[in-house]
Amino acid sequence: MTVPSAVPSETSPPSGQTLCGEAPRSPLRAFLQTETGSAAVLLAGALAALVWANVSAGSYETLWGTELSVRIGSGGVDLELREWLNSGLMTLFFFVVGLEARREFDMGELRERRRITLPLLAGLSGMLVPVAIYLAVNAGEDSVHGWGAAMSTDTAFALGMLAVFGKRLPGSLRVFILTVAVVDDFLALAVIAFAYSGAISLPALLTALGLFAVVLLVRRTLGMRVPSAYAVLGVAIWVALLTSGVDPVVTGLAMGLLTYARPAERGDLEQASRQFRRFREQPTPELERNVRRQIASTLSPNDRLQRMLHPWTSYVIVPLFALANAGITLSTDQLTSAFTSPVTLGILLGYVLGKPLGIIGATWLTTRVSKGRLHPPVGWGAITAGGTLAGVGFTVSLLIATLAFDGDRLEQAKVGILGAVLCSFLLSWLVTGVIGALSAPSRARALLGTGQTIVDLSDPVDMDRDHVRGPRDAPVTLLEYGDFECPYCGLAEPVVRELLADFGDVRYVWRHLPLPDVHPGAQLAAEAAEAADRQGRYWEMHEQMMGHQGDLLPKDLLRYAEEIGLDTDRFLADLRAGTGAARVAADVESADLSGVSGTPTFFVNGRRHHGAYDIDALSAAVKAARQRASLAGAGRKD
Repeated sequence: MTVPSAVPSETSPPSGQTLCGEAPRSPLRAFLQTETGSAAVLLAGALAALVWANVSAGSYETLWGTELSVRIGSGGVDLELREWLNSGLMTLFFFVVGLEARREFDMGELRERRRITLPLLAGLSGMLVPVAIYLAVNAGEDSVHGWGAAMSTDTAFALGMLAVFGKRLPGSLRVFILTVAVVDDFLALAVIAFAYSGAISLPALLTALGLFAVVLLVRRTLGMRVPSAYAVLGVAIWVALLTSGVDPVVTGLAMGLLTYARPAERGDLEQASRQFRRFREQPTPELERNVRRQIASTLSPNDRLQRMLHPWTSYVIVPLFALANAGITLSTDQLTSAFTSPVTLGILLGYVLGKPLGIIGATWLTTRVSKGRLHPPVGWGAITAGGTLAGVGFTVSLLIATLAFDGDRLEQAKVGILGAVLCSFLLSWLVTGVIGALSAPSRARALLGTGQTIVDLSDPVDMDRDHVRGPRDAPVTLLEYGDFECPYCGLAEPVVRELLADFGDVRYVWRHLPLPDVHPGAQLAAEAAEAADRQGRYWEMHEQMMGHQGDLLPKDLLRYAEEIGLDTDRFLADLRAGTGAARVAADVESADLSGVSGTPTFFVNGRRHHGAYDIDALSAAVKAARQRASLAGAGRKD
């Protein structure tokens, strides 16, 4: 039997795993938390603009009307400071929105393509109904061309208000709202490009399309290995679109949607680990650069760009946009005039009534027409709350209003947009209050519904093959991919035991994922557990090794076998023959298929658990899964 020499365990969690009890965040959750956190800054920017415009309207307009030129040789771009924000920096905002949409398409809820249909139709209807209301209110008026200001949901504000209501609404609603908002943004940019652009210069537009074709060619041939090439081409497309008369912010969303996302692969992580070990032995500048490049390559371009740009767009660019565009002078006469104006009323009614009606109506109609095959991921109460939350329009609405109106009409549009923010919040508060007043079973059904959630676990639990602890017919299954030498798996072990003691209807499944590049004794330990399983003592051996993670040499494993009463000769023969290697390899393969690259990684009823793995976080996940399983069972009976 050949066994690698003992090496001290790594102290940092492999593959980005976070210490037990802290709050690791999935990319989507990180996106949402940044987005919701920025809502406060966005609101502060809007309020600052209102105060500034009412204290010193002259200085406000003078600053944002300042001309700023960027010239290279004889060519250049001349825009007002407000236009640099609206058409320039906001391109980065839409780029980040495109990045998150692509991530959901590649790795998130939308990787099951049929799940795109429902939020797509809801988003489309949620734009058409408000536009219809605006057109009806403004029929016969010369303000009818401003219909685009009444249609698009503000992602930051909507998710920010969702955070305010916190635990009142299910987490799956966030993904639904985000998808609807992305559909909004995509269609709104198309509207801006074709309905609110100036006279079109065909040569410049064809140049932009040609450059975009070059981007597609580079992506197909070189992948994402030369990010600077995409930056240069993106800037060139932006300039070409600006010259053509088409608003260039569409560049950001298009480039974001092209930037693929993928999970970190174990092979890449192992290669990064080997590079770091080489650097540890020979800390030279060349090896340091190699280590940085290798570590960066384990993450997809989507991950790296989101991490770099998202805080800037959320905490700087969007609040600056609000500061530059939300400033209106308020007076009694002006407010009276605004709320009798068809522009204000069209925008206000479009958002407050049209958005919820469009989203809820399209979701209900699609569910009925598809006979339940296309079903919302949450209950109808949550869908209603999502519809009211989507009724907040700010960023894109202001952007279109500045293109469609000027003077008094622009001021009236801004009043309608700001009024819709307030009304949307109050209406959402009312809906969540009504849901909260329901009985517990009715509230659960209203929030969670009976639709099936997406399953992240590629290899379902097999009661005859997997190592299972707890009732075989339990409604909730907690599955862990673990490594016997991983210190974070050791920290999670007592949490799992406490969880099983607290919940009598949970079964626990362990699957092997040894990480030999950082834990040299993990593979042999996993095979030792399988050797013990051949004698019906898997869990006893599991507990011995988890309790002695620093002592996993062959002599230690043999001692544990003796202590739990195994036939040591048979145990040693199985270990030397590697009889458990195939089973361990099968678990590793299932981990790879499920996108698992580090330990510990938990799945609750097949859904990957993102977040802390302390007792509170896992208990909350188990309760939610149990509640959803109960509702799904009731739905099947109905």
